[in-house]
Amino acid sequence: MFRTIVSVFTTIQLLVLLQQQWFVNGEELVTCSGIVPMKYRQDTISITDFGGVGDGHTLNTKAFREAIYRIEHLKRSGGTILYIPPGVFLTGSFNLTSHMTLYLAKGAVIRATQDTSTWPLIAPLPSYGRGRERPGGRYMSFIHGDGLHDVIITGENGTIDGQGDVWWNMWRQRTLQFTRPNLVEFMNSKNIIISNVIFQNSPFWTLHPVYSSNVVIRYVTILAPADSPNTDGIDPDSSSHVCIEDSYISTGDDLVAVKSGWDEYGIKYGRKSYGITIRRVTGSSPFAGIAIGSETSGGVENVLAEHINLFNMGLGIHVKTNIGRGGYIKNITISDVYMENARKGIKIAGDVGDHPDENYDPNALPVVHGVTMRNIWGEKVLQPGSIQGLKNSPFTGICFSNIHLHGVEGPATPLWKCSDVSGIARAVSPSPCSQLTSFPGTGTCFNSL
Repeated sequence: MFRTIVSVFTTIQLLVLLQQQWFVNGEELVTCSGIVPMKYRQDTISITDFGGVGDGHTLNTKAFREAIYRIEHLKRSGGTILYIPPGVFLTGSFNLTSHMTLYLAKGAVIRATQDTSTWPLIAPLPSYGRGRERPGGRYMSFIHGDGLHDVIITGENGTIDGQGDVWWNMWRQRTLQFTRPNLVEFMNSKNIIISNVIFQNSPFWTLHPVYSSNVVIRYVTILAPADSPNTDGIDPDSSSHVCIEDSYISTGDDLVAVKSGWDEYGIKYGRKSYGITIRRVTGSSPFAGIAIGSETSGGVENVLAEHINLFNMGLGIHVKTNIGRGGYIKNITISDVYMENARKGIKIAGDVGDHPDENYDPNALPVVHGVTMRNIWGEKVLQPGSIQGLKNSPFTGICFSNIHLHGVEGPATPLWKCSDVSGIARAVSPSPCSQLTSFPGTGTCFNSL
């Protein structure tokens, strides 16, 4: 056990050094990860100390809950590492606590039970008013945290496996009673780090920080089959100061989707998402690579996504909202994107997404202003894009520069489709819609290029 503890300490010290400064070809790599420093913890316990058995068959729910109870109530100075050794540890869902590190060794797997009858139910998110899929409550995420701070999930690329196919089948067969669980969710939490772990087969959204701040998600791999329903990779939701970097995501839905509440419930809750950076993310999906929305009722602003590589996509970039949403989407910058083999390159739309109930206000129109996209290159993109605003709330300040989306060989190049939009475009091919003026202008849009 002593050697194991020393190994954990050594690895975490290495992670601290790596997180402090990275260099590529002698140049410092730009990172936002410093918003939450990696913690060095002296107290370490192992799941095996609490009867955990990594044989893939023994149910370890009691062991996980007792271990975390010990961390919560003994309150060691500097917090505690919960060490998961190599092996497959089957368990039901469990809550984390503050001042802890969940550390997965190389070869360690935390695997969700497929006995859905044991899954706890929790209240719906107030900014959604009901479960996202079904009225009423929702199943608690597999690994859950509410009101926490100073929590780390990391390791040596161990795996957290949601075994989501049982949930996907319930969705397909329309036998779900409540909304499916996320794989990992932090609510009302701050100073969170998720790094160096593989997340796979989430029942629903994979990583969901909601009503949280100072969240770093870095060096993660997120995997789910392309036909798995609603398995978004990372969904910052009514959260601020979120850093997503250096990760690979291949799922059945949007790779990264920024959200902030659903129609009248999101408007009333009124908590925006802002200060979000998405950098050096690679992946594939039948849906979008980088998405804003469609649930944006609390407002989304100050989002930067850059150095993104997308392959075999439904959509490269998708900014989406709908009537009844209210709220706003503004000051969004997406740059240095490469996409290959996509159905559509860019879509900005005001008619996407459903409603929680019939009580939404059709006069609650979203505002979309200040969306800048530049340095985007696409190969084998079937249709370059579309921008379709709302008649009574046109999208303004749309700024495109140096965007080249090449289609497959054929008799004609598909055109952009646009309505109720204004802005500026420079060096865009195929030629964009006429509503985006191609001559030099002045003001915020011009300056952003």
